[in-house]
Amino acid sequence: MARNDITLGGLTHRDHAFYGLIWAGTTLAGRVDAALVRAHDLPLSWFEVMLWLNAQDDAVAASDLGAKTLLSRSQVSRVVDSLQARGLAARVPSPLDARSVRITLTPEGRTTFAAADATRREALREVFDDRLDEADIEALERVWSKLKK
Repeated sequence: MARNDITLGGLTHRDHAFYGLIWAGTTLAGRVDAALVRAHDLPLSWFEVMLWLNAQDDAVAASDLGAKTLLSRSQVSRVVDSLQARGLAARVPSPLDARSVRITLTPEGRTTFAAADATRREALREVFDDRLDEADIEALERVWSKLKK
């Protein structure tokens, strides 16, 4: 049976741009997630939390992670539970408030993050890095900066 080529029809350029962003984000995230799970048994949501933790010199509050990631506070808590169970993250007492805890990557977590980040970069090389030049990256940065406000 022949396959029909369907289109988005009469959508405006803005609509096409919006759905293009959705498509690109979903497609690239799926590719990275599959590569991370295959190579490290590490879902993209875990990687995202590790990305933020890896960039910090000190442990951070779960609420701060929730504010920066694309995850809800309860999702961050579940991810941290999973990372802690694997020995990749630790909850440590807050130096300012004895009732609260902060989260940090363990040394094993930092090593695992570095390996997973290399996997992420390789998963994106052919479909992102090799297709976009510096002008494209700068344009994406400008768009992203405008949209995140």
